[in-house]
Amino acid sequence: MNTRMRRAAVAVAATAMAVSLAACGSAKESGDKTKESGGAKKGDEIKIGLLLPENQTARYEKFDKPLIEKKVSELTNGKGKVVYANAKQDATTQTQQVDTMITNKVDALIVDAVDSKAIAGAVKKAKDQGIPVVAFDRLAEGPIDAYTSFDNEQVGHVQGKALVDALGAKAKDGQIVMMNGAITDPNAALFKKGAHAELDGKVNIGKEYDTKEWKPENANANMEGAISALGKDKIIGVYSANDGMAGGIITALKAAGLPKLPPVTGQDAELAGVQRIVAGEQFMSVYKPYVQEGPIAAEMAVALAKGEKLDSIAKSKVDSPTTKGVPSVILPVVSLTKDNIKDTVIKDGIYKVDEICTSNYKAACDALGLK
Repeated sequence: MNTRMRRAAVAVAATAMAVSLAACGSAKESGDKTKESGGAKKGDEIKIGLLLPENQTARYEKFDKPLIEKKVSELTNGKGKVVYANAKQDATTQTQQVDTMITNKVDALIVDAVDSKAIAGAVKKAKDQGIPVVAFDRLAEGPIDAYTSFDNEQVGHVQGKALVDALGAKAKDGQIVMMNGAITDPNAALFKKGAHAELDGKVNIGKEYDTKEWKPENANANMEGAISALGKDKIIGVYSANDGMAGGIITALKAAGLPKLPPVTGQDAELAGVQRIVAGEQFMSVYKPYVQEGPIAAEMAVALAKGEKLDSIAKSKVDSPTTKGVPSVILPVVSLTKDNIKDTVIKDGIYKVDEICTSNYKAACDALGLK
């Protein structure tokens, strides 16, 4: 792990001490009790399968994978191993990857589903082979054992409220375009629900799209269609479900020759998104502290692999369409704007100032006091 990632882990450990230290300590105590009673299934030499959904969004391989690997190593005294695969947005590929993990006899699976419904059969197959499954970031269907994510409906509330606040008294002076996420992602429906709760009745929604996959080029094409249908002078704001799509949307808005870009939302605090916020091209993003989520998933998976209970880690439960009372850890999110970049992604060690403030953004960074 590089120096920046180590700083990120240290920074978040300080800010999330109540979650991480308490959970780790309690998990250790639980593990000790299990061993004393002779009920532990595995020692430290375990294999954790990690299936991530795509590589278009930077967070998965830049943050989630190395953080999960690091936590598994810490919890197993360096003896645990993470077996990794990325589905590259293909649900069929991910199902095949589950089969491979079963063949490789992993002791637990962490799965971020490409398609939450399509993965259900593969989850059941893993369970039938005695492999517990942790749903990571997206609530997969099937007999999952645990789940960790962010408050996804709250993400939509944060985005929608930010857009309404940005428009102020002019909120009904034109049309809003809504660019929702992939229909195969259950989180996208929650983002959409939360956003509508903030936007409905306060703005005029001229066009709304449920984007095919999380691809900037799809959002770009949809935005071009919205501009053609509504007229570039009528669009006063854009709800974008994430930063990648925001990039495609902003490219379309620029190509249309708008004299001033309307406020555009985002999510994930990707580096390019943060730079667009610094430059004034994107209004906001949603910062989700990945350095908490990944380690929690790892902690759940290791505990399950060792035959330990999750009571000390997961303090709440959620229901999926197929499984009731799934032990869960749901994390809060933060609205990221140019006003709090220093206190969020920089403070937590996600990015260094010089990563954000490259030559193209130096003047804008100087104006914000990012040095």
